[in-house]
Amino acid sequence: MNQITTIPTSKDGETPDLLPHNIEAEQQLLGAILTNNDVFDRVASLIDESHFYDPVHARIYEVAAARIAKNALASPVTLKAFLEEDSGLKELGGPAYLVKLAGAAISSYAARDYAQMIYDLAIRRKLIQLGRDISTKAGKVDITSEPREQIVEAEQSLYKLGEAGQSNQGFQSFLRAVTDAVNVANAAYQREGGLAGVSTGLVDLDKKLGGLHKSDLLILAGRPSMGKTSLATNIAFNIAKAYRKGTRPDGSEGAVDGGVVGFYSLEMSAEQLAARILSEASEVPSEQIRRGDMNEGEFRRFVEAAKSLEACPLYIDDTPALPISQLAARARRLKREHGLDALFVDYLQLVKGTGRGENRVNEISEISQGLKAIAKELDIPVVALSQLSRQVESREDKRPQLSDLRESGSIEQDADVVMFVFREEYYKEREKPGDHELEKMATWQDEMERLHGRAEVIIGKQRHGPIGSVDLSFEGRFTRFGNLVQAWQQGSGDGF
Repeated sequence: MNQITTIPTSKDGETPDLLPHNIEAEQQLLGAILTNNDVFDRVASLIDESHFYDPVHARIYEVAAARIAKNALASPVTLKAFLEEDSGLKELGGPAYLVKLAGAAISSYAARDYAQMIYDLAIRRKLIQLGRDISTKAGKVDITSEPREQIVEAEQSLYKLGEAGQSNQGFQSFLRAVTDAVNVANAAYQREGGLAGVSTGLVDLDKKLGGLHKSDLLILAGRPSMGKTSLATNIAFNIAKAYRKGTRPDGSEGAVDGGVVGFYSLEMSAEQLAARILSEASEVPSEQIRRGDMNEGEFRRFVEAAKSLEACPLYIDDTPALPISQLAARARRLKREHGLDALFVDYLQLVKGTGRGENRVNEISEISQGLKAIAKELDIPVVALSQLSRQVESREDKRPQLSDLRESGSIEQDADVVMFVFREEYYKEREKPGDHELEKMATWQDEMERLHGRAEVIIGKQRHGPIGSVDLSFEGRFTRFGNLVQAWQQGSGDGF
């Protein structure tokens, strides 16, 4: 039997073209499965046919796995019909090789150890292949492939290999996709409130969205002073505050409530963003925090809020003009080191493209596609803030629409959800009539009273659910959005 667990070196020091593998371990595992099909269940979560070094062994495992999945027997006799014409198997002695495998199997209790060895050696082979690819690419001086891009590409490949043991996934069967969909639905059913995604902490918004879904790109857009950043920081803080680690329904370790949050603040500094979050948590106006103008009670609340937030898993990166490739690389690193359950980008138009496109529309298109790719690759929701064009201001009805998304229709195209923050109070405030116009002043004051402390999140697009609008409360002093107590809830004690 051939057994090679390391790359041997010849006398002259040259390394022959042999990759790490262990034929004996593969034979033992296949023999154990063909002798006792129950062994397959113990190893199926760890390896698949791609992890076998010998292509004949890979085909034997694949056929055996397909039969066991159908509750049919996988034995040398039943597999013979499927592999009789296999040229590789013929070289090893034909169907008699299957009988030899089953006969030579020592014990089934060590099957998991053999599977682990096969998996580890497969990862080593992929690492060697990846290293060769990186070396070959780096050796080619090509104007279209810059070293910086090669580093990002190599990091992406290593991340995929580290996360899933696969450098490229390719097609997956419909059965696996259906199983994943059922697991998501089951998680939503088990969770109170029926959320399939991460809760935003805003009840009415959660009802409309079903939470923030994994692999989704959500665009949160609005004109300046509407409160985009405030709403994003509120949601990010709510997710991080609710973080609880545990065992998920699929058996993996991770966030069972809330999550670890990454926040790219390309406009504001990390200190300014932290001050906003502290203002919300301590109920001390942010301008007072900035000036240090607080009484003893407010300062105590501020310090207590700061202490309680120390352990909050909210990570802020305030590097300005970050290229989309760097943004993706840093997000991968954060997920690898601390975990990552939601990512916020404030805001999309401040992210840089590769710089190749002279056209700004093409650059924005590249950025929105890049953000969607991050959401899918890391399997997390990505919330990106976006500016709206000035044409909103020239309309009588200031409510934003999808056509107002600035510079590119691709933002609308790539996004799974597009939301607009709208505060009518902001515009109404600027329509204040003169003091001598008593009738108009009275009407204006009534309107201001009705609109005070209210905000609207308009859902203009949603792939998984309905569009419409959600009313929220807004406290400008603390830059805080909250659940709006409806008229029928007042006085009942049921308000959120």
